Amino acid sequence: MSLATLGMSVAVLTPIQVLLPLQIEAIDPASKVVNLGWITTVAAIVSIVVCPIAGALSDRTRSRFGRRRPWVLGSGLVCAGAMAGLGAQHTILGVALLWAAVQAGTNAMYAALTASVPDQVPVRQRGLVSAFVGLPVPLALVVGSFLVTAVVTGQFGAYLLLAVLLLVLIVPFLLNPLDRPPAAPPAPAPFRLRGNSDLGWAFGCRFAIQLANAVGTLYLLYYLRDVVKHPDPPQAVFVLIVLYTAGVLLTSVIAGRWSDRTGRRKVFVVGSSVIVGAAMVVLGFGQSWPSAMLAAALMGVGYGVYLAVDNALITEVLPSEASRARDLGIVNIANTAPQAVAPAVAGAVITALGGYTGLYLLAGVVALIGAALIRPVRAVR
Repeated sequence: MSLATLGMSVAVLTPIQVLLPLQIEAIDPASKVVNLGWITTVAAIVSIVVCPIAGALSDRTRSRFGRRRPWVLGSGLVCAGAMAGLGAQHTILGVALLWAAVQAGTNAMYAALTASVPDQVPVRQRGLVSAFVGLPVPLALVVGSFLVTAVVTGQFGAYLLLAVLLLVLIVPFLLNPLDRPPAAPPAPAPFRLRGNSDLGWAFGCRFAIQLANAVGTLYLLYYLRDVVKHPDPPQAVFVLIVLYTAGVLLTSVIAGRWSDRTGRRKVFVVGSSVIVGAAMVVLGFGQSWPSAMLAAALMGVGYGVYLAVDNALITEVLPSEASRARDLGIVNIANTAPQAVAPAVAGAVITALGGYTGLYLLAGVVALIGAALIRPVRAVR
């Protein structure tokens, strides 16, 4: 599961941080911000639609190959094919269409992979396991950024390498014999945020944290180039990702295990949200290379705790065992919808307030709102 998550994350996160901004800038330098914004918005909308549908179909799959593995394999092939095509694109429309296909593939894979945690892991171990499943996300940023900046620097070769890496890393999951559908599954319960207040509050918290993260990182490469005036923005992004990943590695597993032992989830989510908000404030007021490095380290510390514990918390407030992939696919809207909202929010804030300070302060406030939203959850301490 960790390896498959690493492959999925490399495929979807590396282009957002490095390849897509550079590719779009090369095609149309004058409109790079606008084009990056609407392309990521369209892809996010595709993700919102695809993830719950693929998850519901995965829940209903009763093949000899399992119910999660067929979707991991199929979505992996779709994603890898789209990545290979993306590397050969030299038009904005072509980039938009193929990036939407990549997002469709990775989100179908996400629904199947995340459902495997509650499928196979008891509640008392989900914090620790969620940490190990979440660790590949920041690690993917380091691996992917290193590969496309130091190993393969050409556009087509970089995308193709990521596609091949994705296919290789999902193979161990495809060989996992534990993926078996229940012999007599119960009927799936309707998904209702309104009728499940705990899930609604958890959904709102995740949406806020992911919105803060999306607003804060979408234009990071441009921020480093235009505000910090770093001489090598792609390399600077890689350094920040390394610092961020170091923070995640230091905190994620420890927080997940500590949360399992104490039986508490909310205090970890609140604390991590506050740290993420602090990182955004540092970015907003610092506007220098040292402050950017400090913010990256803080973000890693906070997000490492959040990744481990929030994922475990969500699995404990799902309404039905028979519809886990569907429900997690719907909850994933809290991950993907901010990607659609962030470009509009970020563009408006940058235009209205005349710079990045207001943007990052807004992201910090949104993170604090996320901390407040998790407190009313009752079923989980």
